[in-house]
This record gives sequence, structure tokens and C-alpha cells, in this order.
Amino acid sequence: MSPQRSNDASTMSDQRLHSSRPRPRPVPPLLLGAAGVAAALLAGQLLPLTPLVDPRYFPTTGAVLGALADDLARAEFWRALADTLTAWALGLAIAVAAGAALGILIGSLPPVRAATASTIEFLRPIPSVALVPLAVLLFGTRLPSTLLLVVYAAFWQVLVQVLAGVRDIDPVAADTAKSLRLTAWQRLTRLAWPTALPYLMTGVRLAATVALVLAVTAELVIGSPGLGNEIAVAQTSGAADRMYALILVAGALGVLVNLGVRLLEREALSWHPAVRGDARW
Repeated sequence: MSPQRSNDASTMSDQRLHSSRPRPRPVPPLLLGAAGVAAALLAGQLLPLTPLVDPRYFPTTGAVLGALADDLARAEFWRALADTLTAWALGLAIAVAAGAALGILIGSLPPVRAATASTIEFLRPIPSVALVPLAVLLFGTRLPSTLLLVVYAAFWQVLVQVLAGVRDIDPVAADTAKSLRLTAWQRLTRLAWPTALPYLMTGVRLAATVALVLAVTAELVIGSPGLGNEIAVAQTSGAADRMYALILVAGALGVLVNLGVRLLEREALSWHPAVRGDARW
């Protein structure tokens, strides 16, 4: 046998050997996430034991979890959590209803869309925190102050997405609707709404997170009842372990909100090809 044929045979046998070896299975994302959380908790436990940080301001993970367990047994904690969820839910509901209605109305009328474009682009970048003095002046430290900031921040997320959805209507479908002499209600329910719904759900997902952030921020800054106010009280009283415990609760709440809205989005768009494709995978 020639050297060339011998080399070719050796290469083919090596390839068959490598192909017959089982490939390593990819690590599930959930397991990777759990490993990341465990690593963060371990770092939080060990770091305060070193000279790098002051344990008075950065307590150990064990101390934080202990404070969290104490809070879970307190009725005041659950009242604060209910206050935050109430402000979040009411603000999000108002923002979604107003953003969806105005988005479809403005997007369906080109003259109105052109007339309001500059106003929307001017108001949208204004941070909600800049409205804190106005909110306190109008409503004091009560729930409406928090609602004002939450609604203002979440409203733009929904409005901009719905405007984009209405703008994305297929011109051929719009011309067909005109030729069939569909009524305004039929064009809304059979053309505008199905096209804008995926955009609306994206806006709801963004608005839900923004609404929670603004609810906690408003409670921190204004002092209205809720988790944010409890965090501020713990900080001013020097209870660093309780402060971090409440921050963990706020973070966990954000994760749950995001997961819940994603499930809602999947159910609402179960007919959409993109969602059906994700479900297959």
C-alpha cells in the first residue's frame, strides 16, 4: 500500500472514531442560572469576612437571609409589598389602556399622527423622576403620587409600540379593506388590532418592568407606603441587613413580573408564527 493511501485510511479512521464519540451535552440554562446565583451568594458570604469591605455596610449573605426571614414573619412587610404591587398594577393597567387606545387612534389617522409626532418626541424622553415635585405638590405622599410617576413612565412604552404596530399594517391589506368597504370597527378588529397586538405585548412587557422600577423609586424618593419606603427606613436606621433583604425582594419581584408577562405574551400570541416556532423549540 502506498504512503498516500495509508495516510488517507488513517485520516478516515480518525474521523470515524471522533464521530462515534458521544458529544458533551450542553448545560441547561436553568442550571447555569442556579450556579450563578449560588456563586453570588457565596461571594456575598465570604467578601464581608475580608478586609476589602466593612461588614457594617455590607453584611454577609447569612445575615441578609436572616433579616429576610424576620421580615417574612412581619405583617408590616406584607402590607408594604401589597402597597407596591397595588401601585404597580394600577399604574400599569392605566398606562396600557391609555397607550393602546391612543396608539391605535393616533396611528390610524395620518393627520393626527403628523400633528402629535413632535409633541410625543418632546415629552417621551422626560424622566419620570423629574415629575416628583409636581406629584408631591398635587397629591402629597399618597398613592396617587406614585401612580403619576408609574403611569407617565409606562405609558410611553406602550404608546410607541402600538404606533409602530399600526404603521406596520400591510398596504395591500389596507387597500383590500377599503375595496371591501369594511366599516371602521371592522378595520379596527380585523386589520389594525391583529397587526398591532404583537407590538402591544412588547410594550406591555417593557412597561411592566418600568412600572415596577418607578413604583419602588417613587416610594424611595417620595416616601409613599411600599417596599421603597421600607428600604429607605432600613437605610436611615442603619439596618443594612434588612435593607439588602428588601432589595433582594424587589429584585425577585422584578424577575417574577418579567416571567409572568412573558407567559401572558405567549398565551396572547399563541396564533402568531413566531410564538408557534418558539413553542416547537
